[in-house]
Amino acid sequence: MIRLQRSLIQGLQGPTPAVQAVCAALQQAVELEHATIPVYLYALYSLDTGANPEIAAIIQSVVVEEMLHMTLASNVLNALGGTSQVGSPGFIPTFPGPLPGGVESGLIVNLAPFSMTQLQAFLDIEQPEDPIEFKALAAAPGAPITIGQFYTAISDAIAALGNGAFVDPPRNQVGPDLMPESIVVTDVASAQQAISTIIEQGEGTTTSPEEVVGSGYAHYYRFMQIQKGHLLVKTPQPGPPDAQYAYTGAAVPFDAAGVHAVPTNPSREGYPSGSAQAFANDNFNYTYTSLLLSLNALFSGQATQSQMDVAIGLMMSLKGQAKAMMAGIPNPAVLTGPSFEYQPVNP
Repeated sequence: MIRLQRSLIQGLQGPTPAVQAVCAALQQAVELEHATIPVYLYALYSLDTGANPEIAAIIQSVVVEEMLHMTLASNVLNALGGTSQVGSPGFIPTFPGPLPGGVESGLIVNLAPFSMTQLQAFLDIEQPEDPIEFKALAAAPGAPITIGQFYTAISDAIAALGNGAFVDPPRNQVGPDLMPESIVVTDVASAQQAISTIIEQGEGTTTSPEEVVGSGYAHYYRFMQIQKGHLLVKTPQPGPPDAQYAYTGAAVPFDAAGVHAVPTNPSREGYPSGSAQAFANDNFNYTYTSLLLSLNALFSGQATQSQMDVAIGLMMSLKGQAKAMMAGIPNPAVLTGPSFEYQPVNP
């Protein structure tokens, strides 16, 4: 389970949290949600989807919701008068390294092709707090916090701020017309609804692995299906929550031969200047940076269908480039892992 620095919620606790402190925490949330996406995408695109279709579908479904979570955190931030910052050089994490705000002992996140070892890192990121153990924990001052605790502290601080803290009329919102399941944030209730969606899609609830918003399981349980080798399904008999579901559904097989042998933690400097790999990686990083800048525009007042179309087009281009690079197209002897680095200009 990933744990975050308790300092992330400093200023959120107490009867009178400052709006600036809540906005700073929400910007951290935007960065945290984004930071998982390159890691998941690298594993996803390393898969030969003909050999591992079930695993690819599971990872892709999680990536889509991480994008939603990034959008919801931006909506809450913007509704409080702040400005979501996406696409600056420091916004992109360095690999290998910790996630933003992460202090989990030993949890260093890598850009790595899919493997059961990398899957364990995904599970560590998404693992929910055991509710019983959670209630029994007596958090010492300065002790790290879970992602769920981080978001709960933001939600509580927003309640303390009250509806008067929200900008009227609403500003810079990406609504469900552009992104399904998104929420336009206008007040405490809608902000807390957005935060609850992030928590429940990531961790589930204390009584069910199913999402409250959406039709699937929370991320941790989706990934666990890969580890268990079978889909999670409901059992016919009633009983406690842990007896109502079982990993006994259709098989989720893993074909290790169906993973492209791309490097772990590639870097721009690691590809020889002038090589085909450097050329492909530069093109990828330029597209990736352009995508982040297009999202920054989307979250900063340009929430239009045309701007969303630009972002989607860049996402599709990114996908095509990554899959070709990692599959060795056009030269099967040359496999290139995209390094997900900031590159606003393509040399």
